[in-house]
Amino acid sequence: MTTSTPITGGLAASGPADASTADGERADLLATLAKNRHFLRFTTRGLTDEQAGQRTTVSELSLGGLIKHVTAAEQGWVNFILEGTSAMKDFTAMTEDDYAQRADQFRLLPGETLAAVLAGYAEVARRTDELVASLPSLNAGHPLPKAPWFQPGASWSARQVLLHIITETAQHAGHADIIRESLDGAKSMG
Repeated sequence: MTTSTPITGGLAASGPADASTADGERADLLATLAKNRHFLRFTTRGLTDEQAGQRTTVSELSLGGLIKHVTAAEQGWVNFILEGTSAMKDFTAMTEDDYAQRADQFRLLPGETLAAVLAGYAEVARRTDELVASLPSLNAGHPLPKAPWFQPGASWSARQVLLHIITETAQHAGHADIIRESLDGAKSMG
């Protein structure tokens, strides 16, 4: 179990900052996250909304849906850094409606556009980068929400949350590369 110091007070950031003011560990973490975000976004280059919503494997995943999911996940984890467990669902108490809404994160729904999804992702990324650059400490953290995949009573620091966001973004960039190659043969890497 990881112990950490809770973040207290409103915004928890030390003041206005942007990613360009980060140095050392923060700069390295943000650079790694930026690289993985780039590869994820790059998989959507030149696509129509229809193509971005298309499933190309047996999975429910589409490129637009992956961008939506990564956006929602990053936003949720940033809210966790700021607000703690109350910012996240108790996964052990989710209803069928909660699961249906979560499933919609993985699809480009009617009326949604790739451009709008990418713009939303850029805004969430900007907010994350500003927060990371301005947090008083990456050691501050909160207990994790109840979920079957978290050890009961475990806590994560802001650093651990950021590493999780990086990991999730990289993992989904790989998924996106497979989906794009299956769609039209284009590759993001290799």
